[in-house]
Amino acid sequence: CFLDSMATLGLAAYGYGIRYEYGIFNQKIRDGWQVEEADDWLRHGNPWEKARPEYMLPVHFYGRVEHAAAGAKWVDTQVVLALPYDTPVPGYMNNTVNTMRLWSARAPNDFNLQDFNVGDYIQAVLDRNLAENISRVLYPNDNFFEGKELRLKQEYFVVAATLQDIIRRFKASKFGSTDSVRTVFDSFPDQVAIQLNDTHPAMAIPELMRIFVDIEKLPWNKAWDITKKTFAYTNHTVLPEALERWPVDLVEKLLPRHLQIIYEINQRHLDHIASLYPNDVDRLRRMSLIEEGGTKRINMAHLCIVGSHAVNGVAKIHSEIVKTQVFEDFAALEPEKFQNKTNGITPRRWLLLCNPGLAELIAEKIGEDYVRDLSQLTKLHEFVDDDLFIREVAKVKQENKMKFALYLEKEYKVKINPSSMFDVHVKRIHEYKRQLMNCLHIVTMYNRIRRDPARLFVPRTVIIGGKAAPGYHMAKMIIKLINAVAHVVNNDPVVGSKLKVIFLENYRVSLAEKVIPATDLSEQISTAGTEASGTGNMKFMLNGALTIGTMDGANVEMAEEAGEENLFIFGMRVEDVTELDREGYNAEEYYNRLPELKQAIDQIANGFFSPEEPDLFKDVVNMLFHHDRFKVFADYEAYVTCQEKVSELYLNSKAWTKMVIRNIAAAGKFSSDRTIKEYARDIWHVEPSDLKIPPPNEPRDAAEDKTLNGTAA
Repeated sequence: CFLDSMATLGLAAYGYGIRYEYGIFNQKIRDGWQVEEADDWLRHGNPWEKARPEYMLPVHFYGRVEHAAAGAKWVDTQVVLALPYDTPVPGYMNNTVNTMRLWSARAPNDFNLQDFNVGDYIQAVLDRNLAENISRVLYPNDNFFEGKELRLKQEYFVVAATLQDIIRRFKASKFGSTDSVRTVFDSFPDQVAIQLNDTHPAMAIPELMRIFVDIEKLPWNKAWDITKKTFAYTNHTVLPEALERWPVDLVEKLLPRHLQIIYEINQRHLDHIASLYPNDVDRLRRMSLIEEGGTKRINMAHLCIVGSHAVNGVAKIHSEIVKTQVFEDFAALEPEKFQNKTNGITPRRWLLLCNPGLAELIAEKIGEDYVRDLSQLTKLHEFVDDDLFIREVAKVKQENKMKFALYLEKEYKVKINPSSMFDVHVKRIHEYKRQLMNCLHIVTMYNRIRRDPARLFVPRTVIIGGKAAPGYHMAKMIIKLINAVAHVVNNDPVVGSKLKVIFLENYRVSLAEKVIPATDLSEQISTAGTEASGTGNMKFMLNGALTIGTMDGANVEMAEEAGEENLFIFGMRVEDVTELDREGYNAEEYYNRLPELKQAIDQIANGFFSPEEPDLFKDVVNMLFHHDRFKVFADYEAYVTCQEKVSELYLNSKAWTKMVIRNIAAAGKFSSDRTIKEYARDIWHVEPSDLKIPPPNEPRDAAEDKTLNGTAA
């Protein structure tokens, strides 16, 4: 979304990353369990990429540091080559094409053959794989840090190649004017802005310092001033288990010079703190880049904050938590450094491409300009009482549902009722996202139908999808539980077509493009204070779904834009969660007080959904009672009550669709164009340009004449 918006806004921006040979695994569901398969996405070639061997660059690992009068030298290193592949990123109808450059690891041709061990030539060639493994596979963890050496190699690999590329481009430009001997880097931060997407590229900070100090021979203070002005850091999570904390021993082995530079950065940083807060040793401990106690670790978030001129969260509530809780000491020191940049999505992919029916309907009412300026969607408020428009919006949704129902029938051999409410919960499987709470609601609905089959029940198709990290046991158990519940519910003749449960296999962007336009109800039910922003929530809103959600992440701003009465908001706020933590959360209390919750939990615990293996879900039940950090039981009652309100409104198709229109009309803020304009203005200090570059087939002078007449401007 960000690359699409940067190109559409005419920014000269590059996206850098790794060209993984294997992306996120393909998920298969076998007997209700997740099974991973390798995603060999390049098997049939990739027509959009172009290898650029002429820009190949060396990246160094291991070795040792020599100190001489001339300064530090990193020697005896192992070299891996970084081969760039370029993918074009076209802006929307503006003849601008930017570049995404992804690096692939290659062994140098003399790899393992440099020394006098030429004896085993065959083995030396086979060992080239060791170097090339760096870009082999994406680590599939979501919101979890796993301190593996290969992962640190990947992080440094992308950073080292990218910084060399940036500096090469700077030196080739008129700004890197060389006074015969040395490049003048004073203008570097005016020409280059680097946005650190989470802490994964944090090694860019010591790497740029290494280049400036060791190679370009700048004095430390000058180098540090330029470095800080160049970098800005975006934080993406507040979960402690997700924060990167690399063991000092590992960094010392892999990147010895960088460790020395990090120690120097830390020393100067702590000296500064000590001068401001004399004798406050606890503050020094809290703010250090190095965590002592047990194995010494480098806190990469602290490194990013100290080495950047701007730090931002990705939704208002998240940025507040970043400032007042997670990094409060740093915010007290430099409050002006901390900002908010609420995430956004590109309306090109997430409306025009995936939902052409709705996009066309909107264009008929307000024109086509909204595609580049999504704030124009507010014009739809004029049509909220237009009966014809209401019917047309409902018709587009119904067509999308029919199309998706056909897809499900073809792919999964399940027959679903297209007039039922499509209740959709798609995202990575994680305890904080509370797929378990949705599961308990499904069981509750099931029990209500069985208790009173004659009672009016608003039919639902509940669709849950998402991948669990391969090593995340609880997330895999949650998938198995959902599938076990689905099996019982879908085969109970008493239930019939009133309730169907589908676990959507291998959820990914291409599948999101199909399911989101067909959704009636979007589930955004994380425990308040845990989801940094979310972007699926915005995609659903733009595509005519209503949201049931907690006051978390961007849900808060969605409610602010549309009016809280136009979302189904329920449950604890951040303050309530904090208060409950203070009192102590006692799950048993809710279990004993709420008969429907007790019944659902007892069924899961007693093997009602797993008769062949009655204690299959004992770990899940035990977690919910004794160590549920995300307090599923505490929000259960409010959630079920809120779901009753959802069903009630769904019975009134016209009232439902009017609420849908109010949501679409309020979705304009959540365009990534708005987000990128804010980054450009507040952090990068660049101006977006809406000048349409003339197409290559048009003579330049003709294009200039047009511009003067104001048609191409």
